[in-house]
Amino acid sequence: MKNYFSLAISIVGFISAIFLCSFFRLGITFSFFLIFISAILFLFRKFFVSDSECRRQIFLIVIFILSFGLGVLRYGLIDLKPLDVNLENSVGNKVEITGIVSTEPEKKDTQEILIVDFKNIFISSSSVAVSGKGIVSTDLYPGFNYGDLIKIYGTLSKPENFSNSAGGASTTADFDYISYLAKDDIYYEVDFAQAKLISSGHGNPVQAFLFKIKDSFIEKINQIMSEPESSLLSGILIGEKSSIDKDTMDNLNKTGLSHVVNISGYNISIVASAIEKTFSFLPRGIGFFAGAIGIILFVIMSGATARAIRAGIMALIVILADATHRNYQAGRALIIAGLLMIIINPKILVFDLSFQLSFLATLGIIYVSPVLKNKIGFITEKFGMKDTVSSVIAAQILVLPSILYSMGTLSFFALPANVLVLAFIPVIILFGFVTGIFGFIWLPLALPFAWISWILLAYVINISKFFANLPFSSINISWFSSVLMVATYLIIFAWIFYENKKLKHV
Repeated sequence: MKNYFSLAISIVGFISAIFLCSFFRLGITFSFFLIFISAILFLFRKFFVSDSECRRQIFLIVIFILSFGLGVLRYGLIDLKPLDVNLENSVGNKVEITGIVSTEPEKKDTQEILIVDFKNIFISSSSVAVSGKGIVSTDLYPGFNYGDLIKIYGTLSKPENFSNSAGGASTTADFDYISYLAKDDIYYEVDFAQAKLISSGHGNPVQAFLFKIKDSFIEKINQIMSEPESSLLSGILIGEKSSIDKDTMDNLNKTGLSHVVNISGYNISIVASAIEKTFSFLPRGIGFFAGAIGIILFVIMSGATARAIRAGIMALIVILADATHRNYQAGRALIIAGLLMIIINPKILVFDLSFQLSFLATLGIIYVSPVLKNKIGFITEKFGMKDTVSSVIAAQILVLPSILYSMGTLSFFALPANVLVLAFIPVIILFGFVTGIFGFIWLPLALPFAWISWILLAYVINISKFFANLPFSSINISWFSSVLMVATYLIIFAWIFYENKKLKHV
């Protein structure tokens, strides 16, 4: 128990440092100072303190200060690399830059959004090597692919923060767009650029292959199924939501269902848990295997991006907890996984909403869902309904404060809409995958599965439309501050601790 407490203190110290460094530049020098102070305290404890209780208290203080110092050091190291001088000097000017498309392009209404790893900039007719990433918006046509080497013409600028708004009303705070992009080392923009293809095939060959599979899969679905159901299916299966029409997307947002088309643990953990429960009538282990296969397929079909892999890891922890009935071990695994992700990229703690929702939803399914199952005895256990409903409510409880703060939107009908929809998502995923796979073999073979998928997808669209059109389906909340969010989470975590402690003694 003492070892667990010491580990908890060290994690809290490290995470606290990362959190504070996200808002205040504490610096590497300060981290060395903290590490030095912890060493002095440790030596003082070792040679000058004899009382066992006092030694224990000093040891915990040493652990906290040391962990805090290491957190400050880790955050400081990611900002240690200076920005490219040639790019910095070109900000605000018309530029000609070559670079490689480093992620899959995102298509919007009239533009294609590219993340480009800059390689060369032309200064006074001379090509100069540069290093840096930028977000580039250009025409939809001719269109580019991951790994393309392109030449860009446009004005180089720096990203700027802007106000979040929903329905025309400002939310709680400005969106820190600069930090949001910086978490992925993106520090530049080129808006309305002219772009020309130079050559292809410069990306990671494995990821390029996965993206090709994804694109082919989407193409087969579009051949078999009509809109808007085909776009929604692509969003549910692999997080491809760029082609979903505005009305459908607005309805999903208003009813709290937009997570079903986002690559985050918020949807995949619920879906994976539902898949595992759907096959629970089979021999033990089959359900876990089915859920794990579903997660792996999801990650592969989405292109195995960092966000998809993070969501997949968290979802695997959820179904592992269900399969072994060891929520506390799964909770520790989740914390360790989250900690490792933060160590790799400290900026995701504050500036990556997808990571936050993934972690919180998974935490809710592991710790809150078992509590709720005992409180919703009126819901049948057939077809895993009770587990699905408890998982949905648990995830909603944990993510709601974060959504209120970051988006400023409260969906009054999110809970009934999610309960009515999420029970069918595993079936949609199953028949949707079969539709796409059989589409590669022979299109007529995929039609029966496509019809079942289409009926369920139409059901999801109509449910979201029904609740979105109800009076006061959602409201904008501008007063939900960061302080209120933290206070709400403290109350929720205290309640989780109390309820789980009661469960252990039942």
